[in-house]
Amino acid sequence: MQRWRLPGLLLAAFFVFWAILAIDPTSRQDWLLENLLTFVSIPIFVVTRNKLRFSNTAYVCVFVFFCLHTVGSHYTYSLVPYDDWWKALTGHTFNSLFGFERNYYDRLIHFLYGALMLLPALEIFIAYAPPRGIWRVLMPVLFLMSHSVIYETIEWIAAILVAPDLGQAYLGTQGDPWDSQEDMAMAALGAIVTMIILRLSPHWSKRFAA
Repeated sequence: MQRWRLPGLLLAAFFVFWAILAIDPTSRQDWLLENLLTFVSIPIFVVTRNKLRFSNTAYVCVFVFFCLHTVGSHYTYSLVPYDDWWKALTGHTFNSLFGFERNYYDRLIHFLYGALMLLPALEIFIAYAPPRGIWRVLMPVLFLMSHSVIYETIEWIAAILVAPDLGQAYLGTQGDPWDSQEDMAMAALGAIVTMIILRLSPHWSKRFAA
């Protein structure tokens, strides 16, 4: 049971965090759509825990990502008030500091999806389909890039079929015609950054060579 202590604590902490933010979200309909990812993914991690026990670092990465996603689902991604939070701390808005003209929380989460989920993806390949040579680097990155494409496609279908009136809020395009492509690019960039970090890590460089 010792080996499951940290994952169990993370799961319990996430459930409490999720339950608190499930109270009075900005849009209950959008919250339900955004939480489809949570409703599907978390049970899969729990049910398959005995088939693949991820490293503690990977579980922390998953925990952080889903907590940040939960914040986005509570406010809706395009309305997360990070600017107000930053202004309360510094007296200036975050967007004015960098000259941003839109809410960039969605871009951050797409980047962090690639960055934080790269390690779990890599551990899946090591356990079930260990690639060789350059494919040890490419396959986990391409795996997450394909996830990003699938997610954007599901978002589009869900917005059309489930709640077309929530299209802008759910997709979070904020008037940007290239929003989906930019989101996918951010996920790819996040995965590439983490892969470079892992390749430079002495511990993971040994696992790459195994």
